[in-house]
Amino acid sequence: MITTVLSICLFIIFALLSLLHVYWMFGGNWALKPAMPTKNDVDKVTIPGIIPTLIVSIGLALFGLHYLLKSDLVHLDLPNWIISFAGWMIPSLFTLRAIGEFNYVGFFKKIKHTTFAKADTKIFSPLCLGIGIVGLIIQLL
Repeated sequence: MITTVLSICLFIIFALLSLLHVYWMFGGNWALKPAMPTKNDVDKVTIPGIIPTLIVSIGLALFGLHYLLKSDLVHLDLPNWIISFAGWMIPSLFTLRAIGEFNYVGFFKKIKHTTFAKADTKIFSPLCLGIGIVGLIIQLL
């Protein structure tokens, strides 16, 4: 039961993140500036193009599909190794994202004064760590 609830929660998170990227792909601006790392708030933010944004959106949707399958509400006949690999890969990626690359992203970043850095500290890194922890719990149950 707990696996189902946690899996549905992660599915919803990934679905919303995927939809946000689709919104940005079609030119939306809401929450875009705080989502782009910069050295300082004066520099112009380079916005990724349609293709990279589409790739991220599809990846997030596939991560959501993985957790929808883990909830047992939907069944798709896939080899067990794919489900197992994704079950370890997704929490690992998001835990590493939370730790960061030590300059712009993650809990251990050096640049902490920009709009992105503040949003990363308050929202993005904790969300990534939460996804990593919940994904690991689901994988171990």
